[in-house]
Amino acid sequence: MTVPMADLPAQYKALKSELDVAISSVMATGGFILGPTVAACETQIAAICGAKHGIGVGNGTDALLLSLMALGVGPGDEVITPPFTFVATVETVVLLGATPVFADIDPVHFTLDPADVAKKITPRTKAIVPVHLFGQLADMSGLRAFGIPLIGDGAQAIGAAQKGKEVAQWTDLTTLSFYPTKNLGAAGDGGMILTNDDSLAAKLRLLRFHGSGGNYDYHLVGVCSRLDALQAAILNVKLPHLADWNEARRANATYYDTALAGCDGLILPRTHPDNLHTFHQYTVRVSNGRRAALKTFLAERGIATGIFYPVALHLSPIYQERFKGKPGDHPESERACDEVLSLPIYPELSAEQRVYVAESICAFFGG
Repeated sequence: MTVPMADLPAQYKALKSELDVAISSVMATGGFILGPTVAACETQIAAICGAKHGIGVGNGTDALLLSLMALGVGPGDEVITPPFTFVATVETVVLLGATPVFADIDPVHFTLDPADVAKKITPRTKAIVPVHLFGQLADMSGLRAFGIPLIGDGAQAIGAAQKGKEVAQWTDLTTLSFYPTKNLGAAGDGGMILTNDDSLAAKLRLLRFHGSGGNYDYHLVGVCSRLDALQAAILNVKLPHLADWNEARRANATYYDTALAGCDGLILPRTHPDNLHTFHQYTVRVSNGRRAALKTFLAERGIATGIFYPVALHLSPIYQERFKGKPGDHPESERACDEVLSLPIYPELSAEQRVYVAESICAFFGG
C-alpha cells in the first residue's frame, strides 16, 4: 500500500465537474484579474474566518509582507516571531529592513510562548507574528495582553478557532495561504489577508495593486500581488467542503491518538482545550534520536512523512550569519526540529490507509 502526504488528484476527481465549469466560466469571460470571482472568494473566506474584509493576494508570503507594510514596519523596527516556522514568517521582516526577534515556542503545542515574548519586547517592537502552527491557534489572550499589533500567520489554520472565536478575530491582521496542499488549496499559489479594520483593508487594497486603485493614481509605494481569478474560482468550489474536510482531518487525528497511544518513545500532539484544531499536520515527536530510523522504516513501506521543520531559523545559515544566533538560544524550537515528524492526515485518507500507517508505526516500536 502507498500512502502519500496528500492526494490532490483524489480531491480533483471528487469535484471535477464543478471545478471544470468554474474554470471554463472564468476563461469565457476573460476576467482574470480581480473582478467578481475574486470578490466573492474574499467575502466568503472572510466570513468563515470572522473578518469583515478579505484581501486576496498572490500567495501566503505576500500576505505576510503586505501586512507588515500596512503596519509601517521598516528599518529600525523589531518584529517578534518564533524560529520554529516556515521561512516566510521571517524573510518578509528582513525584506523590509526590520529585525526579526525570535521568541521560543510552547513545547506542548508548538506555538509562540507569551512568557518568552515578554522577555523580548523593547521600545522598537513594532509587531508580533504568532504562527498558528499545524492548525491550532497560539495563546492569543496571552499575546493580546501586550497591546502590540498582531499579525496572525494563519497559513495552516483556516477554519481554526479559540474560545469560540474564529482565527481572524484575534489579530489586527491574519494571513492565509492557498498553496495546493493546504486545508483549502488552490491549483497554484494564492493567499489572503483578513482584517476587521476598515483603514487597514483600504490600505492593503492599494498596496497589492502598485499603491493604486488601478487608475494610474499612485497613493502608496506598493507591489503587484493579486489573487488570480482562476485560483479564486477553484477556491469558491472547494470552500463549501472545507468544514467537512477539516472534520475528516480531526477524525483521522482522533484515530491516530488511540491507535498510537501505546508506542513507547512516540509523543503524540495535543490540542489545547480552548482550540478548535484544523490538523493541517498531525505532528508527533520521536524521542531518543530514532526519528530518522522511523522515517526510513515508513518510507520502505510506502508511507510518506514530513519534517516541518528541520532547522530552527535562528540557526539557518543566512539568518544565523545576520542575527548571530547560536545553539541553545531557543531550546524548545531546536528540540522540536530534532524530533518532529508529520504523518499523513489529509481528508481523503482511507480507513485502510490510516490503519496501515498506525500498524506500521506500532511495528517499528515493537507494539
